[in-house]
Amino acid sequence: MTNPTEPIHTPVSRSLDLRFIGAVALAIGMVCSTAIAARTWHDVRFRPEKHNIRITGSAKKRIVADLIEWQAVIEARAEDRATSYRTLREGRDKAVAFLIAQGIKPDEIQPQSATSSELIETVIEDKVLPGTTVPVRTETKVSKGFRTREAIIVRSTDVARIGKASREITSLIEQGVTLHSEPPDYFYTKLGDLKVEMLAAAAKDARTRAENILRSAGNAAVGKLIVADMGVININPANVTKTSSEGNNDTSSLEKDIITIVHAEFEVN
Repeated sequence: MTNPTEPIHTPVSRSLDLRFIGAVALAIGMVCSTAIAARTWHDVRFRPEKHNIRITGSAKKRIVADLIEWQAVIEARAEDRATSYRTLREGRDKAVAFLIAQGIKPDEIQPQSATSSELIETVIEDKVLPGTTVPVRTETKVSKGFRTREAIIVRSTDVARIGKASREITSLIEQGVTLHSEPPDYFYTKLGDLKVEMLAAAAKDARTRAENILRSAGNAAVGKLIVADMGVININPANVTKTSSEGNNDTSSLEKDIITIVHAEFEVN
C-alpha cells in the first residue's frame, strides 16, 4: 500500500529536453549563418572596383628612301611600221647610252617590250549628191602612219644619281628623241624592321600620356598593361600629317615621315 505521506516523483521526459536543445542550436545556427551571409554581401558590395584607362599613343620618325624606280617612255612615229620601229630603236639606244654615261649600271637599266599601233583618223564630209538637195554625210578612215612606244625602267639604290638622270634625260629631245620622263617612285626597304621600333615607341608614348593624365587627376598611378593593339601606319611626304583609316604609303617623295599609332589599355592603381 502506498503511504499517502510520501512524496510522489513524476519522471522527466528526455525527449523533451533534446527537442529544446535542438531548437536552441538551430536558432543559433540561423543567426550565425545570417551574419556570415550579411558580412559576405557587404564585402562583395563594397569591394573596390578596378578601373582601367585606354590611351592612344603615337610615334613619328623621318626616313629617307633607299630605293628608286623610274621609267622613261621613248616614242617614234613614221608612215610605215618598219620605219617607226627603226626610229624607236635609235631613240632607245641613245637613251640607254645617256644613262650609262650618267654612271648608271647596265643591269639597273631594263628596256621593256615595244608596242606599235596604227594611227587612224576619221574624215567626215558632207556631200550633196547630183540631182539632190539633201547633203549626205560620209565618214572615211584614213591611216596617218604608225606609232611605236617602249618604256625603259631603271631601279637602283643609288637614289641621288637616278633622280638626277630622270631630270636631265629630256636633253635628248634636242637630239630628235621623243620621250617622256615619269616622276620617280621612292621606296624605303627597311620598313619591316622599323615598324617594330616604331610600335615600341608608340606604346611608350601611350604610357607617358596615361601617367600625365592620372598625375593631373589625383594620386592614381598607371598599373600593368592590359591590352594593346596596333593602329594604321601612315607614311607621308615630309612634314605632311594626313592620316587614313587604311594607312598611307607615299612613294612620291625622297624624304618621308612615318607615323605609327597604338591603342593601349592600362590598369589604374
